[in-house]
Amino acid sequence: MKERPPSPLLDPREQHFRIPGPRKDLSLFLRFLPADRKPAQPPRAVLYVHGATFPSALSIAHRFDGTSWRDALCEAGFDVWGLDFYGYGESDRYQEMDKPPFESPALCTAQDAAGQLAAAVAFILDRQDIEKLSLIAHSWGSMPASLFAGMQPALVDRVVLFAPIGRRDAQSVEAAPALPAWRIVTSEEQWSRFIEDVPAREPPVLSRVHFDEWSRLYLDSDPESRSRNPASVKVPMGPVSDIGKAWRGQLAYDSAKIRSPVAIIRGEWDSLLPDADAQWLFRSFSGSPSRRDIKISRGTHLLHFEVMRLALWHESINFLLHDDIAQPL
Repeated sequence: MKERPPSPLLDPREQHFRIPGPRKDLSLFLRFLPADRKPAQPPRAVLYVHGATFPSALSIAHRFDGTSWRDALCEAGFDVWGLDFYGYGESDRYQEMDKPPFESPALCTAQDAAGQLAAAVAFILDRQDIEKLSLIAHSWGSMPASLFAGMQPALVDRVVLFAPIGRRDAQSVEAAPALPAWRIVTSEEQWSRFIEDVPAREPPVLSRVHFDEWSRLYLDSDPESRSRNPASVKVPMGPVSDIGKAWRGQLAYDSAKIRSPVAIIRGEWDSLLPDADAQWLFRSFSGSPSRRDIKISRGTHLLHFEVMRLALWHESINFLLHDDIAQPL
């Protein structure tokens, strides 16, 4: 595995780990923040699974006005872990990302990422000496998370799918186009994506001040970002390939295999998860003993950055904390 300089701590209590993954020559990065837990409380761990374009430091661990979703989970008694997939954040980059993009197929598909997730879960369970953990996954991250949960149901307590990607019926028989190994994403492309779902007459739900602070850190997540004009972050294209296939009727996992309670949490303006997709997804988790479909007002696909983020935190924590299945008489 490659030697990398120490990663900056986002909190004085944060711990970092580099672990081997499915590719022997590449290391995976995990960040860990312990819970504010009383000695008598049993350990409860949550692993965050990021989406297609930015890593754990810029999602669950990013602090808006001094507080993050991760902080709220720790305060509620959860040890919180964040994994960066290969090609993102502090994890190693695929060697193919140093080559022209069309020389290799799309990198970091759900199948590949599920193997990375399996390595992370095994490390966490051993490190904390626990039998299972819960998963929180955002957007495309719902695919490797659900794929893993279906393959290893005994290791997963509960699953929160925040703004997941659903399956759509194929509109044509055309095959999905071949995609490159990687792409570059600028800050302005992120800004446009972050605000495009807000209806025209509605007030903004994302602060430009907050975004500008986030954007600087986003560019920092790729050491070569500022060598490009305009500055941009290189990310794998496997997630885009998976999403395209899902919208052609080929979801990357079998949701009926999941045996854990599942919560779908989404914003009312999320164009990537309209009501029809969410309803199909909810019904598809037929093996889950408890399902919830929670829609939060004035939220988009990036609800965790927006004014209603506290509602997202509350709903996720409430679902993870409480046993909602009554015991038979």
